[in-house]
Amino acid sequence: MNIKSERMDRLFEIILGLETVEECYAFFTDLCTIKELNDMSKRFEAAIKLNEGANYLDIAADVGLSTATISRVSRSLNYGEGGYQAALERLNNKK
Repeated sequence: MNIKSERMDRLFEIILGLETVEECYAFFTDLCTIKELNDMSKRFEAAIKLNEGANYLDIAADVGLSTATISRVSRSLNYGEGGYQAALERLNNKK
C-alpha cells in the first residue's frame, strides 16, 4: 500500500520539526487518542523486544499485545520498509 501523498509529507515534515519530547507530547496528544498513542508505543516496545530476541509469549505478557499484533510487528521488522530498523539503530546509538 502506498501512503505517500502531499498530506502525509506535510505531516511527517511537521513531526520532523518537533524539537523536544514535550513538543511531541503536546502534538501527538492533540493529534491522536490516548489509545492510539498507547498502541503505537506498545508496538514499538514489541519491536525492541523482538530485536533483542524475546519470544512472542513473553512479549505478549510483558507489553500487553496479542500474538497476532506481535506477528505483524515482526513481519514489518523483518520484511517492511526499514522504519523499525532505522528507529532501533538510532535508539541503540543513544545508549
